[in-house]
Amino acid sequence: MLSLASRRAARILLVHGRPTRSVPRSIPRASLAPTGSRTFLSLFKKKPRAANEPSTERAPLLSQDNLFHEFSKSPIPDIRARASAIRQLAPCPVCVDEDHGVHTHEDAKNEPKAVAFDCPDCGWPTHCSEDHWKADKEHAKYCGRLREVNEDEHDLWSGRKMTEFDMPGPHDFDAALSFSNWDVFWYTREFPSLNTDRSRRHTSKILTYPITIGSVLHQYSYLTTSNQRLTREGSRSLAALRTNLHVPLGTPETPKAAETKPQMRIFILGARAESSLPPHVWEQLTMLFPSAMFHIYFIGPQVSLPRPASEVYKPSSKPTTSSEQPAPAAKEYSSETTQASSENTGGLTDPEPSYLPNVYEPPTPAPIPYLKRTRDSIQRYGVPSYTVPYTAALTITGMRANYSEVHPQFAETFDPYTDCFFMFSPGLGFPSQTSMDPETGKPYLQVASPTEWGPVMPQLLATKCPIFITVLSTAPGVAGEFDWIVTPGPNAFQSEKWEVADFDPRVMVRTNWGVWGIRGKRRDVQEHRGWLGLSLGAPE
Repeated sequence: MLSLASRRAARILLVHGRPTRSVPRSIPRASLAPTGSRTFLSLFKKKPRAANEPSTERAPLLSQDNLFHEFSKSPIPDIRARASAIRQLAPCPVCVDEDHGVHTHEDAKNEPKAVAFDCPDCGWPTHCSEDHWKADKEHAKYCGRLREVNEDEHDLWSGRKMTEFDMPGPHDFDAALSFSNWDVFWYTREFPSLNTDRSRRHTSKILTYPITIGSVLHQYSYLTTSNQRLTREGSRSLAALRTNLHVPLGTPETPKAAETKPQMRIFILGARAESSLPPHVWEQLTMLFPSAMFHIYFIGPQVSLPRPASEVYKPSSKPTTSSEQPAPAAKEYSSETTQASSENTGGLTDPEPSYLPNVYEPPTPAPIPYLKRTRDSIQRYGVPSYTVPYTAALTITGMRANYSEVHPQFAETFDPYTDCFFMFSPGLGFPSQTSMDPETGKPYLQVASPTEWGPVMPQLLATKCPIFITVLSTAPGVAGEFDWIVTPGPNAFQSEKWEVADFDPRVMVRTNWGVWGIRGKRRDVQEHRGWLGLSLGAPE
């Protein structure tokens, strides 16, 4: 017979030990566990926020149903600053139209007045007065597009969580990619769902640079001989590059395959906005080619450089550890933060920020974040420069200088199998702002200007490496010295967001609208046999 202590132990075992049939089903199973028990995985769970505890997430400045505002009365100080710049630069379209001579201003001696009236439909400063706004019958043709840009700009500054900038990770080498258009690419690349046209415009604006490069170089490119975009010489040039970008047929494209390959070098000349993109955006290019390693060079007088290290690592009262480092991407393109400043409260009493208008050339981008592995490269290249080994597959180097200044350092190293050039909207066919033709007194085209692209194009063509240029502009003024690689035509991965000129809101473009490619002319040597059977070498 069990003692009293033994019976008590058995009763405890039946209740708190392994469940048995003697435990009534009406008793919840959770009530059988000790009240103070914690599982191992519960240590990593966030503690629930108390009802009276304030939320740490900042509320958006603008809701999605409150994105339209007149530029001059916008709650965003930076947009009001842009409106002030437009009012100083843009002329009234009715005043400059010869067909509306009755609306000229006698007190201004028929000179067009600057815009001073914000259109209530699109929110942009478009006319000098309400009367001229009502008299302009052409404004309705582009008013809707201006309103779209208005709401896009306010959305970027709204302070909401920008989920559009969440990028996918490495691509499965077994899954095929398609470069037919943005929709198919986003689907096959497994991007997060983009449910609105505005999200598409935001995403395409920052991805147009790396994906344009990838869509041109990839073996599944939409540029083919069947659609007459890729020429015979282009097939040869791209085949040479793809021998190092991809693996032989039937071999899996894995990072291990890149160990025996030379590094692919992509030189982006005249870089501006593309040099300020966070490295994780450019990492999307490397994920299209898992078996290749890239070194991207940004070269140009407007390349964005990192902030000085003295400004980044300032002494603070908060102790830091060796494991802490700056974020590996710029904050303006992360999902947690947007361009909205924490100091901006949305009130009209905030001080107006400075705004540099885009007249003839875009302004130099702001400095980029200083990453943990960023190092100064001025001693190596002799110009203001930096290098960031971001990942094992991606290294980024930026040089603020004209390409002619650094060309001698690379002249003897170019290889058509590993090197190529990209020029995003270089403005080859636009008039130069610094060089004039002494004979005609007119400005040179930038492609012939001795201070711009004039000395650069012969240097690029001499390398025999492919040169890809976005936006249809005048072909280089070196007739007979180049072969077409890609014929001029639309770029399937152009930005879907319209960019409006500050000097005239009627002028709107899409970044990287078109793309074409050239290469220095190759002169093959063919063998000809004479009537005596002698082998004679003669140029083609």
